[in-house]
Amino acid sequence: MGSPGRGAPYTVRELAETTGVSRSQVGRLLTGRLDNLDVNDAHAVAEALGVAVLVLFMPPSSPKKGHSDIENDHA
Repeated sequence: MGSPGRGAPYTVRELAETTGVSRSQVGRLLTGRLDNLDVNDAHAVAEALGVAVLVLFMPPSSPKKGHSDIENDHA
């Protein structure tokens, strides 16, 4: 996993160890399966990555191809 802020690469394990956030939470945050995080943990992850906290929870810039909600909107 790369850092979008500083460019320093992190593995899930390294980011978890650096921030004190569990590996499972970091992994779920990466996959989008985690949509909330303790405020202190969110700040720790954002600081480690060199990004604003809001960046951690931004929706993808473009929807995934074939996403059912998108297809239904265009039907």
